[in-house]
Amino acid sequence: MGTSEQLHSNLAIPPSEYLSEVLDERGMSQAELARRTGRPPQAINEMVHGEKAITPQTALQLEQVLRVPAHIWLGLEAEYQLVRARRQEEEGLTREADSLHDFPYSEMARFGWVQRTRDPMQKVRNLRGFFGVSSLIAIQSLGGTYAAAFRCAKAESASPHARAAWLKAAEDRARRADTQPFDAEGLREAVVRFRSLTRESPETFEPALRRDLAAVGVALVLLPHLPKTYANGATFWLTSSKAVLLMSIRGRWADIFWFSLFHEIGHLVLHDKRTVFVEAEGQQDLAQQEDEADEFARDSLIPKNSYAEFVQAGNFSGQSIVGFADQVGIAPGIVVGRLQWDERLRYSQLTQLKQRYAWKSEKSGAGS
Repeated sequence: MGTSEQLHSNLAIPPSEYLSEVLDERGMSQAELARRTGRPPQAINEMVHGEKAITPQTALQLEQVLRVPAHIWLGLEAEYQLVRARRQEEEGLTREADSLHDFPYSEMARFGWVQRTRDPMQKVRNLRGFFGVSSLIAIQSLGGTYAAAFRCAKAESASPHARAAWLKAAEDRARRADTQPFDAEGLREAVVRFRSLTRESPETFEPALRRDLAAVGVALVLLPHLPKTYANGATFWLTSSKAVLLMSIRGRWADIFWFSLFHEIGHLVLHDKRTVFVEAEGQQDLAQQEDEADEFARDSLIPKNSYAEFVQAGNFSGQSIVGFADQVGIAPGIVVGRLQWDERLRYSQLTQLKQRYAWKSEKSGAGS
């Protein structure tokens, strides 16, 4: 069975050139054509010199005067304009190919977000399709979630384009997620139940988290880390009733994952829906909201009064930590991480009580 390939010509005949040839064959001047068609001489001159397009009305007039069917004129005009547009498109692709180094294209292809290719022009086309823009330059002017990617990328080595890609991939997955309308009170109640999930493996807690968050209007998305994003998590809103909680699987330490998750939930229950929060290294903006989300995460993971009593007792042995973790219903590694952060333990101490996760989505590169 044969295959066919559609070829596009770059040698379209300009309608103006053909019009000049027909006038020469007829021995007809531009002035006479203007009188016969009832069009201004200036308009005819502009058509002959390719400065004015042939419209359907003009094509009908030329058909009547020059006996050349209207569809011929319109076909020439359409093909000529299409070739011009293709040339302009190629020029735009060439210019934008210079900015490909801003995007982690190979990783995006590995995760299946864009198609693999070595052709720079095709990479630009694929990125445009991924972001839903006609030009990569337009990404910075989209506002909303993408504005946050550029606003937050303050570290010298951070890439706002990588963050924008990470957020766009999350947005695409969140749109496909089936969720109930957002319920802030229901989310607060669910947080209490999530503490017990810290004691489970990802295979057990991940589907439970998705289900419970979806029931209160939150789409949970876990995505692999992209180079130069330096982000642990993000929250944003697709609609007034559907929130997105994005988590990077950049780090494997369980205590960091859970603190980041509870931190993001804090943004959803405490802060304005119009704000996009991207938790990233070197970020200085929205400091008050970040502090409030940190406090929410600390006190939700380990009840404030219980932690104060435990610290006051001063016994930070492994056995004591395990007993306290059982008492408050969380994984011992969460307590160890908190004590290390509070400088009551060195980061080298009791690491055997801390878990490290190996994410299935990280192995496959497909994300969630």
